[in-house]
Parts: sequence; structure tokens; C-alpha cells
Amino acid sequence: MQLFLATSLIVGLAIAGLAAGVIFSNKRLKGSCGGLSALGIEKTCGCDNPCDKRKAKMAEAALQQDQKIEFRP
Repeated sequence: MQLFLATSLIVGLAIAGLAAGVIFSNKRLKGSCGGLSALGIEKTCGCDNPCDKRKAKMAEAALQQDQKIEFRP
């Protein structure tokens, strides 16, 4: 039982320390661009300035979309 309490105390202190760091840094939490795309889940990147990897994926998708469009007279 003492081992459980000691482990719980250590984990609780670690979580409290991380929370204090987030609170005192005064920054908003934000995710990465295209993080869900790596898992195969399509989501529009809402970043103001997408990362280079996301820009390359967007350019490739646009190129594939242009190749799919065929005009038949």
C-alpha cells in the first residue's frame, strides 16, 4: 500500500509540475499541422502558415486533382 501511495504522489507531483509550467508560460496550447493526416484521417489544416510537409501534401493533392479532370468534347 505504501508503494501505491508513493507512486501516486510522484505521478501527482509530475502532473502538477507540468500544469504549473503551462499556466505560468502564458502560452496557448496548439496542435501540429496535419497530425491527423499521418493517421489517414483527412482534416483541413487550419494553420495560418502550414509546415513544409503539409504544403508538399497540399501541392501533391492539387496536382492529382488536376490530372483527374478530363475534358471530353
